[in-house]
Amino acid sequence: MSTDSPRSSDGARDEWSRAELLARIVTESQRHYADYSLFAQAMADHVGLHPTDMQCVGLLDMEPGPVSTGDIARLTGLTSGSATRLVDRLVKAGIVERLADPHDRRRSLVALAPEARQRIGEAWDTPGRAFGAVLESYSDSELAVIADYLHRAAEVGRAQARRLNSGG
Repeated sequence: MSTDSPRSSDGARDEWSRAELLARIVTESQRHYADYSLFAQAMADHVGLHPTDMQCVGLLDMEPGPVSTGDIARLTGLTSGSATRLVDRLVKAGIVERLADPHDRRRSLVALAPEARQRIGEAWDTPGRAFGAVLESYSDSELAVIADYLHRAAEVGRAQARRLNSGG
């Protein structure tokens, strides 16, 4: 199904039916995922990281503070061993730093290194403005719907990933 708006014979836009809207959202979601995957790969290449490493950096940037390697495994869906290797690579590359956990001397926490945060933030500057410009065209109520959809779709995605990973 085309994602162009349906037009009547006189060229005026007709209203979308619910079925057409749902089909369009599915199609556009698939396109968005594919295109964003290409963008994520290009951004990772641009900053010299593997896409999984870049995903981890993005997730760490959203966290309010340092996290454990176990948290990184949970956030990325990696096994604990793979998360440890990822952190080791990022430490070696100067992207993250290990910090002592103030509540448990036996473990360390991981945080973005300040220099890496700045370097990657600068790389995101132009794309961030471009994505922001798209959002500027929406009203506050439309933005609330978009934010709600993204939040709820992410919850479904995490739940389905858990189901698939558990053999369900």
